[in-house]
Amino acid sequence: MSILECRGLSKNYGSVQALNNIDLSLESGRIVGLVGPNGSGKTTLIKLAQHLLTPTAGMITIDGMLPGPQTKAFVSYLPDRDFLPQWMNLDQLTVFYHEFFADFNPAKSADMLESLGVTGNMPLGKMSKGTREKVQLIFTMSREARVYLLDEPIAGVDPATRDYILRTILTNYSENALVLISTHLITDVEPILDEVVFLQNGTIALHENADALRERTGKSIDGYFREVYRCF
Repeated sequence: MSILECRGLSKNYGSVQALNNIDLSLESGRIVGLVGPNGSGKTTLIKLAQHLLTPTAGMITIDGMLPGPQTKAFVSYLPDRDFLPQWMNLDQLTVFYHEFFADFNPAKSADMLESLGVTGNMPLGKMSKGTREKVQLIFTMSREARVYLLDEPIAGVDPATRDYILRTILTNYSENALVLISTHLITDVEPILDEVVFLQNGTIALHENADALRERTGKSIDGYFREVYRCF
C-alpha cells in the first residue's frame, strides 16, 4: 500500500518552477533513490513531504494525510545541512530526541554511537564534519519511523563516511518503512536501492524498480543515466 502520494504536484519559487505536475506513488518497505542533477527538484519534493514548503498546485499526502504535525510524528527527516544545535553534546541530544519524538529508540542510538566511539561530553560543534554527519544520521535513524526522508545524506563526506552512512541506513530502518534518499551520487547509493525515481527539470523522467532497470538496460543505474540523460 502506498504511503507517499503525489498528484499533480507543482511548486513555484516566483517565476521559477521547481516541480511541474508530479504524479508519484511510493510504498512502505522500500528504499527509494530520488536522483537527478542539482536543481532538478529533489530537495523541494523532500521539503514538501516534510511540510517545510506548501504546494503551488496539486497535492502530496503521507499515509493519506496532508503533511503537518500529525505526519511529523512518524516521519524522520535528515536535511542536507547541519540541523542540530551545535552546543549540544550527545547526552543532551538524546534527551532532546526522547522528549520530542515518541518513536525515538535511545538504545538504538546508544549502540550506534558506541560503535562510532564518540563520547557524551563533546559538543557537536567540536566534532569533525564527518562525525557530525554520522551523529545526525544516527539520531534520524534511531526513530522507529514509518517514513525516512534523507536529503543528500552522503554529499560532501569522505568515502569511508559514505560507507558508514549507507550501512547505517540499510541496517537500521524499520522493514515496514519507506526510506526516500535524495542524492546526485547514484553510484554510491545504488547498491541499497529497491527503486529509483529520476527527476529532471522538475518532472519525473523515470520511476522503476532498480533490478528491473538494470535487467532491462544491461547497465548500472548510474551508467544508464549518464548515457541517456548526460547530466552527471
